[in-house]
Amino acid sequence: MASQDWFDKDFYKVLGVDKSVSAADLKKTYRKLARQYHPDSNPGDAKAEAKFKEISEAYSVLNDPEQREEYDQIRAMGSGARFSAPGASGGGFDDVFSRFGQQRGGTTSGPAGFEDFFSMFDQGGGGFGSGRFGQTTGGYRGFGGPQRGSDVTARTTIDFITAAKGETITLQGEDNTPFKVKIPAGVSDGQKIRLRGRGRPSPDGGESGDIVVTVAVRPHPVFTREGLNLRLTVPVTFTEAALGATIEVPTLGGDPVRLRVAPGTPSGRVLRVKGRGIQTSKGTGDLLAEVQVAVPAHLDDAAREALERFHELEPKENPRADLMSKAR
Repeated sequence: MASQDWFDKDFYKVLGVDKSVSAADLKKTYRKLARQYHPDSNPGDAKAEAKFKEISEAYSVLNDPEQREEYDQIRAMGSGARFSAPGASGGGFDDVFSRFGQQRGGTTSGPAGFEDFFSMFDQGGGGFGSGRFGQTTGGYRGFGGPQRGSDVTARTTIDFITAAKGETITLQGEDNTPFKVKIPAGVSDGQKIRLRGRGRPSPDGGESGDIVVTVAVRPHPVFTREGLNLRLTVPVTFTEAALGATIEVPTLGGDPVRLRVAPGTPSGRVLRVKGRGIQTSKGTGDLLAEVQVAVPAHLDDAAREALERFHELEPKENPRADLMSKAR
């Protein structure tokens, strides 16, 4: 998903919310829009797909407190540094860097779409005898060897399926030299990836610092993660739950699977599909489908009469009897 320049995009307007919107209301609004415009609900509709990508991008920024604060500050400024990544695949991506007077390189991204926001920290001195915070370096003054170069931090936001499957992206260093970075399959939200030797060089011949990439993962409208397991809620009708049925359940990035709902299945029962969760080098998770009995909102006369006849015939059991006895 291509990232647009923050100066030109009103993410609040995209989601139709006020700038003072709470995190809870923001999440509720996003989920409603995601269900409305998700490609699975609008097959072949290019406009709906584009809208889904747009709202996902907006939510990924506003849902992150740090990114939201930075976005608000940048929008309030109205101007600032903007860099376009040369040779980026997937439509090209713009990177907006933090305002600390530092020269920044751009980033490029693979087809999944990544927004990379670099900021420098722990800066070292640039001349002989000058190190961090004005202290002398080890190499020139004899304080135990060369000083290590400073680290550079970066933030990358990726789609849920990209985090699950893995992706190789291209970043661009401070010297404008691109280099490949492998995002491992199963990377989790907030996980940090350290790129050895890709940070700032040592001021006196020591090893270079690292780039530390923090990965943010956009939420999925259907699936959530529990470790290596994927979880989703599957609605079933009352008759399917009561009489039993075979239903189709979606998988992440794959073909649907068929599950057997046993007769008398209650809401909340979890059906497990082995090996259809997150696959990593450390193991493979399962798909957990939680059954949710859907109650019809409207009944015609014939259905109502049939249900009333069933009520006369159903077992005279009080499903809340155990609840009442435990509450005493």
